[in-house]
Amino acid sequence: MRRREFIAGLAGAAAWPVVARAQQSDRMRRIGVLQGGNDTDDPRSQPNVAAFQQALQQLGWTDGRNVKIDYRGTAGDADKGRKHAAELVALAPDVIVAFSAVSLVPLLQATRTVPIVFVAVQDPVGAGYVDSLSRPGGNATGFALFDYSLSTKWLELLKEIAPGVKRVAILRDPAIASGTGQWGAIQTAAPSFGVEVSPVDVRDAPEIERAVAAFTRLANGGLIVAGSPSAAVHRDLIIALAARHKLPTVYYRREFVAAGGLISYGPDVVDHAKRAAGYVDRILKGDKPADLPVQAPTKFELVINLKTAKAMELTVPSSLLARADEVIE
Repeated sequence: MRRREFIAGLAGAAAWPVVARAQQSDRMRRIGVLQGGNDTDDPRSQPNVAAFQQALQQLGWTDGRNVKIDYRGTAGDADKGRKHAAELVALAPDVIVAFSAVSLVPLLQATRTVPIVFVAVQDPVGAGYVDSLSRPGGNATGFALFDYSLSTKWLELLKEIAPGVKRVAILRDPAIASGTGQWGAIQTAAPSFGVEVSPVDVRDAPEIERAVAAFTRLANGGLIVAGSPSAAVHRDLIIALAARHKLPTVYYRREFVAAGGLISYGPDVVDHAKRAAGYVDRILKGDKPADLPVQAPTKFELVINLKTAKAMELTVPSSLLARADEVIE
């Protein structure tokens, strides 16, 4: 072989990986999204989806141009969650986004290789989804919903909006790690607020109705709805029971108050959705979930429904109204 041809061949071989990388970066990427609701038309999902898509677009990823986004929903049903998780994995996506723990669980059952970014998941370490917050270790990372110290804030708010409350029922799911953790934090703090607390399991509708009815046989009661997929599934029932029995209730998510609940305090999940887009961008560019730390919330929101307060004959303190991020009238 002539020297000039040999050198040209080496140059071509050296250039080939660069061309291959360029071609790879130009290919249509694929993102799966598994939500806790039904689909993108679910009112509870729309703000999160819109924020996620907008943040992705700001990072250079546009659905239909250089990325294809496939959406599925669990509707709070375990069988449907497993079915749709398997469907998304079969599409061979580059990354999957799980909006809530009810979406994350079937995804982790379906794959331990496809990168997963989760949003609004409680106690991911205690639940076994990741090894640690700083070093997740597996194929999943994302954004934790809150730590257990937030539970004390719910007690504080309940006493502030309804000072006469002496007994508090804590609606929690004992089957998940966060259900035990939140209950423990509230139980520890209860004496300092002068209240007696008791747990109510939220596994199914009849159990919730029986427990709340039994709780209301004595006066001066209030409720705290701790975070769980089960509470989200039974949202409308819980709100209706609180209204029927005129029980002042603090919820962990804004969606409960928008649907008629009294007051909520918790992380801004829409902000989580925006930040999740940043992790998706990094994974699409080559980062591994195992190397991306699980992040804590940075924005919290206090929401009050004045119409509900009036129906319960509660006067909301002006100091509480002044601190509210949103007041529904």
